[in-house]
Amino acid sequence: MDTDRGRRFRSFLLGGLVGSLAGVAAAGRMRVRHRVRSERTSPAGLAAFEQAPCYDEVVERERREARS
Repeated sequence: MDTDRGRRFRSFLLGGLVGSLAGVAAAGRMRVRHRVRSERTSPAGLAAFEQAPCYDEVVERERREARS
């Protein structure tokens, strides 16, 4: 019984060690890129949605319903 408990504990420690080393390795490979606002080629936020054709259709439909 004690050897089974010790085996599980060693497995737990080894898994934790391998997992933490993988996390440290992944964090070291991450690159943080800082974007300058002028680099954006598409509109951000709601501006992107408001330029979509489906949005224009919804706005037009609401205008017609408001007139009726």
